[in-house]
Amino acid sequence: MVRPRHFTVNTETAADNSFQVLADTGENLAVAAYDEISRAAQTLESHGVAVHLFEDEGKQTPDSVFPNNWFSTHAGGHVAIYPMKAESRRRERRSDVIEMLKTHYRVQDVIDYSGLEPDGLFLEGTGAMVLDHIDRVAYAVRSDRTDPIALERFCTHFNFEPMVFDARDGNGVPVYHTNVLMCVATGFAMIGTGMMSDPKRRDEVIARLERSGRSIVALSNAQIENFAGNALELQGKDGRILALSTTALAVLDAGQRATIEESARIVALDIPTVERAGGSVRCTLAGIHLTPRA
Repeated sequence: MVRPRHFTVNTETAADNSFQVLADTGENLAVAAYDEISRAAQTLESHGVAVHLFEDEGKQTPDSVFPNNWFSTHAGGHVAIYPMKAESRRRERRSDVIEMLKTHYRVQDVIDYSGLEPDGLFLEGTGAMVLDHIDRVAYAVRSDRTDPIALERFCTHFNFEPMVFDARDGNGVPVYHTNVLMCVATGFAMIGTGMMSDPKRRDEVIARLERSGRSIVALSNAQIENFAGNALELQGKDGRILALSTTALAVLDAGQRATIEESARIVALDIPTVERAGGSVRCTLAGIHLTPRA
Protein backbone atom coordinates (compact mmCIF):
# COMPACT_ATOMS: atom_id res chain seq x y z
CA MET A 1 0.00 0.00 0.00
CA VAL A 2 1.08 3.60 -0.61
CA ARG A 3 0.14 6.37 1.79
CA PRO A 4 -0.07 9.73 -0.04
CA ARG A 5 1.03 13.05 1.46
CA HIS A 6 -0.37 15.19 -1.35
CA PHE A 7 -3.44 13.26 -2.50
CA THR A 8 -5.61 14.90 -5.14
CA VAL A 9 -8.01 13.84 -7.87
CA ASN A 10 -6.16 13.27 -11.15
CA THR A 11 -7.70 15.48 -13.83
CA GLU A 12 -5.57 13.78 -16.51
CA THR A 13 -7.39 10.45 -16.08
CA ALA A 14 -10.91 11.87 -15.72
CA ALA A 15 -11.69 11.64 -19.44
CA ASP A 16 -12.21 7.86 -19.35
CA ASN A 17 -12.84 7.22 -15.64
CA SER A 18 -16.49 7.92 -14.90
CA PHE A 19 -16.00 6.80 -11.28
CA GLN A 20 -13.96 9.90 -10.44
CA VAL A 21 -15.54 12.76 -8.52
CA LEU A 22 -13.79 15.98 -9.51
CA ALA A 23 -13.63 18.51 -6.71
CA ASP A 24 -11.54 21.32 -5.34
CA THR A 25 -8.41 19.88 -3.82
CA GLY A 26 -6.48 21.09 -0.84
CA GLU A 27 -4.81 20.19 2.40
CA ASN A 28 -7.96 18.76 4.00
CA LEU A 29 -8.45 16.29 1.14
CA ALA A 30 -4.83 15.19 1.36
CA VAL A 31 -4.95 14.76 5.13
CA ALA A 32 -8.17 12.76 4.93
CA ALA A 33 -6.73 10.38 2.33
CA TYR A 34 -3.55 9.94 4.36
CA ASP A 35 -5.56 9.08 7.46
CA GLU A 36 -7.85 6.69 5.54
CA ILE A 37 -4.94 4.65 4.18
CA SER A 38 -3.28 4.64 7.61
CA ARG A 39 -6.41 3.22 9.24
CA ALA A 40 -6.98 0.75 6.39
CA ALA A 41 -3.47 -0.65 6.77
CA GLN A 42 -3.92 -0.97 10.54
CA THR A 43 -7.24 -2.76 10.10
CA LEU A 44 -5.77 -5.27 7.66
CA GLU A 45 -2.81 -5.90 9.97
CA SER A 46 -5.20 -6.49 12.87
CA HIS A 47 -6.69 -9.34 10.82
CA GLY A 48 -3.26 -10.86 10.25
CA VAL A 49 -2.58 -9.49 6.77
CA ALA A 50 1.07 -8.56 6.16
CA VAL A 51 1.14 -4.96 4.89
CA HIS A 52 4.14 -3.13 3.42
CA LEU A 53 3.23 0.55 3.71
CA PHE A 54 5.19 3.02 1.56
CA GLU A 55 5.10 6.79 1.80
CA ASP A 56 4.60 9.07 -1.19
CA GLU A 57 5.98 12.56 -0.69
CA GLY A 58 5.61 13.56 -4.35
CA LYS A 59 3.26 16.24 -5.65
CA GLN A 60 3.21 14.95 -9.24
CA THR A 61 1.73 11.50 -8.57
CA PRO A 62 -1.94 12.09 -7.71
CA ASP A 63 -2.88 8.40 -8.14
CA SER A 64 0.04 6.89 -6.22
CA VAL A 65 -2.46 5.48 -3.70
CA PHE A 66 -3.35 2.88 -6.38
CA PRO A 67 -0.11 0.83 -6.77
CA ASN A 68 -1.83 -2.25 -8.20
CA ASN A 69 -1.78 -0.64 -11.64
CA TRP A 70 1.97 -0.36 -12.13
CA PHE A 71 3.20 -3.72 -10.80
CA SER A 72 2.03 -7.19 -9.86
CA THR A 73 3.65 -10.26 -8.30
CA HIS A 74 3.21 -13.92 -9.15
CA ALA A 75 3.93 -17.34 -7.71
CA GLY A 76 7.29 -18.74 -8.70
CA GLY A 77 9.10 -15.47 -8.05
CA HIS A 78 7.86 -13.35 -10.95
CA VAL A 79 7.16 -9.60 -10.97
CA ALA A 80 5.59 -7.56 -13.79
CA ILE A 81 5.87 -3.80 -14.34
CA TYR A 82 3.21 -2.28 -16.56
CA PRO A 83 2.80 0.41 -19.25
CA MET A 84 0.51 3.21 -18.07
CA LYS A 85 -1.64 5.44 -20.26
CA ALA A 86 -1.40 8.71 -18.28
CA GLU A 87 2.04 10.31 -18.03
CA SER A 88 1.38 11.28 -14.42
CA ARG A 89 0.83 7.62 -13.56
CA ARG A 90 4.14 6.55 -15.07
CA ARG A 91 5.89 8.50 -12.31
CA GLU A 92 4.38 6.14 -9.72
CA ARG A 93 6.86 3.36 -10.55
CA ARG A 94 9.38 3.06 -7.72
CA SER A 95 12.62 1.11 -7.61
CA ASP A 96 12.51 0.97 -3.80
CA VAL A 97 9.29 -1.08 -3.94
CA ILE A 98 10.91 -3.60 -6.28
CA GLU A 99 14.04 -3.73 -4.11
CA MET A 100 11.90 -4.37 -1.03
CA LEU A 101 10.28 -7.31 -2.79
CA LYS A 102 13.69 -8.73 -3.70
CA THR A 103 14.87 -8.31 -0.11
CA HIS A 104 11.89 -9.86 1.65
CA TYR A 105 10.72 -12.38 -0.95
CA ARG A 106 12.20 -14.76 -3.48
CA VAL A 107 12.14 -12.90 -6.80
CA GLN A 108 13.36 -14.82 -9.83
CA ASP A 109 12.75 -12.21 -12.52
CA VAL A 110 11.19 -8.81 -13.20
CA ILE A 111 9.51 -8.39 -16.59
CA ASP A 112 9.15 -4.71 -17.48
CA TYR A 113 6.51 -3.87 -20.09
CA SER A 114 6.81 -0.09 -19.65
CA GLY A 115 8.81 0.12 -22.89
CA LEU A 116 5.51 -0.34 -24.73
CA GLU A 117 4.34 3.16 -23.72
CA PRO A 118 5.96 5.07 -26.63
CA ASP A 119 4.01 2.80 -29.00
CA GLY A 120 0.73 3.57 -27.24
CA LEU A 121 0.33 0.04 -25.90
CA PHE A 122 -1.00 0.11 -22.34
CA LEU A 123 -1.89 -2.56 -19.79
CA GLU A 124 -2.59 -1.11 -16.36
CA GLY A 125 -1.83 -4.12 -14.19
CA THR A 126 -4.46 -5.72 -12.02
CA GLY A 127 -6.74 -2.81 -12.72
CA ALA A 128 -6.86 -3.69 -16.41
CA MET A 129 -6.94 -7.41 -15.63
CA VAL A 130 -8.68 -9.45 -12.96
CA LEU A 131 -6.53 -12.55 -12.61
CA ASP A 132 -7.90 -15.95 -11.70
CA HIS A 133 -4.76 -17.50 -10.21
CA ILE A 134 -6.45 -20.90 -9.82
CA ASP A 135 -7.98 -21.36 -13.28
CA ARG A 136 -5.25 -19.21 -14.94
CA VAL A 137 -7.61 -16.81 -16.70
CA ALA A 138 -7.01 -13.09 -17.20
CA TYR A 139 -10.40 -11.39 -17.41
CA ALA A 140 -10.13 -8.03 -19.15
CA VAL A 141 -12.56 -5.32 -20.21
CA ARG A 142 -11.62 -3.89 -23.60
CA SER A 143 -10.45 -0.26 -23.16
CA ASP A 144 -7.71 2.23 -24.00
CA ARG A 145 -5.93 1.04 -20.86
CA THR A 146 -5.96 -2.62 -21.91
CA ASP A 147 -4.21 -3.12 -25.24
CA PRO A 148 -4.72 -6.60 -26.75
CA ILE A 149 -1.07 -6.87 -27.84
CA ALA A 150 0.22 -6.05 -24.35
CA LEU A 151 -2.38 -8.37 -22.81
CA GLU A 152 -1.38 -11.25 -25.08
CA ARG A 153 2.29 -10.71 -24.26
CA PHE A 154 1.60 -10.75 -20.52
CA CYS A 155 -0.56 -13.88 -20.76
CA THR A 156 2.13 -15.70 -22.74
CA HIS A 157 4.83 -14.82 -20.21
CA PHE A 158 2.74 -15.57 -17.12
CA ASN A 159 0.69 -18.53 -18.36
CA PHE A 160 -2.80 -16.99 -18.32
CA GLU A 161 -5.60 -17.38 -20.85
CA PRO A 162 -6.97 -13.96 -21.89
CA MET A 163 -10.74 -13.58 -21.76
CA VAL A 164 -11.70 -10.15 -23.11
CA PHE A 165 -15.17 -8.60 -23.10
CA ASP A 166 -16.87 -5.23 -23.52
CA ALA A 167 -18.59 -3.41 -20.66
CA ARG A 168 -20.36 -0.06 -20.35
CA ASP A 169 -21.96 1.78 -17.45
CA GLY A 170 -25.57 2.95 -17.33
CA ASN A 171 -24.71 6.03 -19.42
CA GLY A 172 -23.07 3.98 -22.14
CA VAL A 173 -19.54 4.95 -21.10
CA PRO A 174 -16.98 2.11 -21.48
CA VAL A 175 -15.70 0.76 -18.16
CA TYR A 176 -12.09 1.91 -17.79
CA HIS A 177 -10.74 -0.90 -15.57
CA THR A 178 -11.87 -4.49 -15.14
CA ASN A 179 -11.36 -4.48 -11.38
CA VAL A 180 -14.20 -2.03 -10.77
CA LEU A 181 -16.51 -4.51 -12.50
CA MET A 182 -15.50 -7.83 -10.97
CA CYS A 183 -13.64 -9.68 -8.21
CA VAL A 184 -12.55 -13.31 -8.42
CA ALA A 185 -12.05 -14.97 -5.04
CA THR A 186 -11.42 -18.62 -4.12
CA GLY A 187 -15.03 -19.67 -3.61
CA PHE A 188 -17.00 -16.97 -5.41
CA ALA A 189 -16.85 -14.28 -8.07
CA MET A 190 -18.53 -10.88 -7.88
CA ILE A 191 -19.36 -9.41 -11.27
CA GLY A 192 -21.47 -6.62 -12.73
CA THR A 193 -23.26 -8.73 -15.32
CA GLY A 194 -25.58 -5.90 -16.37
CA MET A 195 -22.68 -3.82 -17.67
CA MET A 196 -21.41 -6.54 -20.02
CA SER A 197 -22.48 -5.44 -23.51
CA ASP A 198 -22.56 -8.77 -25.35
CA PRO A 199 -25.02 -11.28 -23.81
CA LYS A 200 -23.26 -14.23 -25.44
CA ARG A 201 -19.87 -13.19 -24.09
CA ARG A 202 -21.41 -12.52 -20.69
CA ASP A 203 -22.76 -16.07 -20.58
CA GLU A 204 -19.33 -17.41 -21.58
CA VAL A 205 -17.60 -15.51 -18.76
CA ILE A 206 -20.15 -16.65 -16.18
CA ALA A 207 -19.95 -20.25 -17.40
CA ARG A 208 -16.16 -20.19 -17.15
CA LEU A 209 -16.32 -18.92 -13.57
CA GLU A 210 -18.95 -21.50 -12.64
CA ARG A 211 -16.90 -24.33 -14.15
CA SER A 212 -14.10 -23.36 -11.78
CA GLY A 213 -16.48 -24.15 -8.90
CA ARG A 214 -17.26 -20.60 -7.86
CA SER A 215 -20.59 -19.15 -6.78
CA ILE A 216 -21.62 -16.08 -8.79
CA VAL A 217 -22.53 -12.89 -6.92
CA ALA A 218 -24.25 -10.81 -9.61
CA LEU A 219 -23.88 -7.07 -8.95
CA SER A 220 -26.25 -4.39 -10.22
CA ASN A 221 -25.04 -1.26 -12.02
CA ALA A 222 -25.78 0.78 -8.90
CA GLN A 223 -23.69 -1.58 -6.78
CA ILE A 224 -20.79 -1.36 -9.23
CA GLU A 225 -20.99 2.45 -9.14
CA ASN A 226 -20.57 2.15 -5.36
CA PHE A 227 -17.43 0.01 -5.81
CA ALA A 228 -19.00 -3.31 -4.79
CA GLY A 229 -16.92 -5.07 -7.45
CA ASN A 230 -13.66 -3.45 -6.35
CA ALA A 231 -12.72 -5.97 -3.67
CA LEU A 232 -9.82 -8.33 -3.03
CA GLU A 233 -9.55 -11.62 -1.19
CA LEU A 234 -6.59 -11.75 1.23
CA GLN A 235 -5.14 -14.30 3.59
CA GLY A 236 -5.65 -13.38 7.24
CA LYS A 237 -4.57 -15.05 10.47
CA ASP A 238 -7.89 -16.89 10.81
CA GLY A 239 -8.50 -17.69 7.14
CA ARG A 240 -9.48 -15.79 4.03
CA ILE A 241 -10.96 -12.30 4.22
CA LEU A 242 -12.61 -10.12 1.59
CA ALA A 243 -11.40 -6.55 1.79
CA LEU A 244 -13.82 -3.96 0.39
CA SER A 245 -14.95 -0.48 1.29
CA THR A 246 -17.71 0.59 3.65
CA THR A 247 -19.31 2.23 0.60
CA ALA A 248 -19.39 -1.15 -1.15
CA LEU A 249 -20.57 -3.12 1.86
CA ALA A 250 -23.50 -0.77 2.39
CA VAL A 251 -25.00 -1.66 -1.01
CA LEU A 252 -24.66 -5.46 -0.79
CA ASP A 253 -27.84 -7.30 0.12
CA ALA A 254 -28.15 -10.05 2.73
CA GLY A 255 -28.01 -12.85 0.18
CA GLN A 256 -24.86 -11.54 -1.44
CA ARG A 257 -23.17 -11.16 1.93
CA ALA A 258 -24.16 -14.70 2.86
CA THR A 259 -22.60 -16.12 -0.30
CA ILE A 260 -19.37 -14.26 0.36
CA GLU A 261 -19.25 -15.30 4.01
CA GLU A 262 -19.49 -18.98 3.09
CA SER A 263 -15.79 -18.83 2.24
CA ALA A 264 -14.40 -15.47 3.44
CA ARG A 265 -14.87 -13.01 6.27
CA ILE A 266 -15.87 -9.52 5.13
CA VAL A 267 -13.58 -6.72 6.28
CA ALA A 268 -14.78 -3.22 5.36
CA LEU A 269 -12.35 -0.30 5.09
CA ASP A 270 -13.57 3.29 5.24
CA ILE A 271 -11.89 5.24 2.41
CA PRO A 272 -14.50 7.69 0.99
CA THR A 273 -11.93 10.39 0.18
CA VAL A 274 -9.70 7.99 -1.75
CA GLU A 275 -12.75 6.76 -3.66
CA ARG A 276 -13.20 10.27 -5.10
CA ALA A 277 -10.18 9.46 -7.28
CA GLY A 278 -12.15 6.72 -9.04
CA GLY A 279 -10.89 3.60 -7.29
CA SER A 280 -11.59 1.76 -4.07
CA VAL A 281 -10.06 -0.85 -1.78
CA ARG A 282 -8.88 -3.31 -4.41
CA CYS A 283 -7.05 -0.50 -6.26
CA THR A 284 -5.10 0.43 -3.12
CA LEU A 285 -3.75 -3.11 -2.71
CA ALA A 286 -0.91 -4.58 -4.77
CA GLY A 287 -1.08 -8.21 -3.73
CA ILE A 288 1.98 -10.31 -2.96
CA HIS A 289 2.08 -13.86 -4.35
CA LEU A 290 5.80 -14.40 -3.67
CA THR A 291 7.48 -16.79 -1.24
CA PRO A 292 8.96 -15.00 1.81
CA ARG A 293 12.66 -15.34 2.44
CA ALA A 294 13.70 -17.14 5.62
